[in-house]
Amino acid sequence: MAHNRLEITREGMSKLQEELRVLEEERLKDLSDRIAEASEQGDVSDNSEFEDLKEEYYYVEERIREVKGILARATILEEGSADGTISLGSRITVKTDDDDEQETWLLVNEEESSAMDGRISDESPVGLALLGKHAGDSVTITTPDGDLTYTIIDVK
Repeated sequence: MAHNRLEITREGMSKLQEELRVLEEERLKDLSDRIAEASEQGDVSDNSEFEDLKEEYYYVEERIREVKGILARATILEEGSADGTISLGSRITVKTDDDDEQETWLLVNEEESSAMDGRISDESPVGLALLGKHAGDSVTITTPDGDLTYTIIDVK
């Protein structure tokens, strides 16, 4: 899957580019400085702070590789649905059958999904159920707490 193209929104692309900038230009530099400072304090073989800093440095390096990999295979996803069919990039307004409150979600790929930001993954149970549907359709998702039915109000 590492070689597959990945469609992400312009906003998602910008966020990843900014994350990469911060990781490379700020976090790595800060961690390098702190590691150098900790190593100047003498014996590092028994220094838990030094070990924690090294571990964080390796984590940041790994995240940099991951973000670069995503950006290398990313193409811009044009948001919206020309024909009203839900697909990647569609903005969907739904309501549950037991509640009149509406929610609006953007259907995105796994890498930029964030339920807190109203961005649901096309690979999630809800995202998979919504794919190919239209306004007026209903989908039922089985959850640990029971079935949840969404009625699609609008697709843009």
